[in-house]
Amino acid sequence: MASLDVAKVRADFPLLSTTVRGGKPLVYLDNAASTQKPQAVIDSITRFYTKRYSNVHRGVHELSELATGDYEQTRDKLVTFLNAGCREEIIFTHGTTEAVNLVARGMDEQFKAGDEVLLSEMEHHSNIVPWQMLCERSGAVLRVAPIDDNGDILMDALEGLLNERTRMVVVSHTSNALGTRNPVERIAELAHAHGALVLLDGAQAAPHCPVDVQDLGCDFFVLSGHKMYGPTGVGVLWGRREELEKLSPLLGGGDMIETVTFEKTTYRGLPQRLEAGTPGIAGVIGLGAAVDYLDGVGMQRVAAHEHDLLEYGTERIQSIPGLRLIGSARRKAAILSFVVEGIHAHDLGTVLDLQGVAVRAGHHCAQPLMQRFGVVATVRASIAMYNTREDLDCLASGIHKAIEVFCE
Repeated sequence: MASLDVAKVRADFPLLSTTVRGGKPLVYLDNAASTQKPQAVIDSITRFYTKRYSNVHRGVHELSELATGDYEQTRDKLVTFLNAGCREEIIFTHGTTEAVNLVARGMDEQFKAGDEVLLSEMEHHSNIVPWQMLCERSGAVLRVAPIDDNGDILMDALEGLLNERTRMVVVSHTSNALGTRNPVERIAELAHAHGALVLLDGAQAAPHCPVDVQDLGCDFFVLSGHKMYGPTGVGVLWGRREELEKLSPLLGGGDMIETVTFEKTTYRGLPQRLEAGTPGIAGVIGLGAAVDYLDGVGMQRVAAHEHDLLEYGTERIQSIPGLRLIGSARRKAAILSFVVEGIHAHDLGTVLDLQGVAVRAGHHCAQPLMQRFGVVATVRASIAMYNTREDLDCLASGIHKAIEVFCE
């Protein structure tokens, strides 16, 4: 397998050539929050709005037929990208958060008092709060599998929490705050042995490594377009068809109905039953272009390149005096979360920004995880396929600059 041509990839992303803070070259290391967009994605959205804009599904005129074709092609592309069983298993949402809520709210009738939901200590708020709300509505109980000091799930503890009352296990495929890549295949195997379903938060996995939902063994997989080089406001819920058919619709309205009378409404089949209302057409089309782009680069190349940068970046920063790396799991994605003694994460992020280095500073929507590690916030440098070793050199240099400003 040929290595990734980073220079060629970078040339496809217009914003990477910009300057910030008075002319400093942009070093963009905030990819776990949102990735930049290649020209192909930008062009696909422009083409839609300038050449074939129309609503989808309901029109009989040519523009509507063209728009519908482009929109539905994205569904077919995602079937291949995720190795879904069929196109009816691809549900478009506004993002990962809505996708999780669609499942949690849709399972209301399947939960009763005393049932249990099991999640991990590293989950994003979007994979905690909807399940808390489900437990409040149903009387179910939320259980939490602990993690160790490296950021790995304690598998013996997780297995010990599984029992005949466990209805759902929800876990990040990859942690947004630590980079931990969880042993989700084993977790799914254990959960299914106890009769539980499994939902994987794939927002941080889908842009960075090959995803095969059949091999993962999960029942639901959710992702966000804007984290995988696509537009904001679009996401995907994949689910096994038999499980999606059991979900009550989150929203009622147009396009998800078969018939409506004042006495009774009947619903269409999948996927429309779970996609009420006019969808984010341009976003879905842009997501299709992003999938094409990732397929063209090759997910194996992306994963190999980012792993090399993770190893290089870890070596560059972990020897900096006073720096504590948060998260050193055995299997890890290209995320570097850290704190520096004597410097608040927000101050450190500000100094880095003044050097042209864009990172994220805060709790990363993972407050329980921050409490687990005894910190209020971390600085998170998250790597994408267009990053380079020089970007990580700039990160290290910026950290040294912050230490000079605050600690000397």
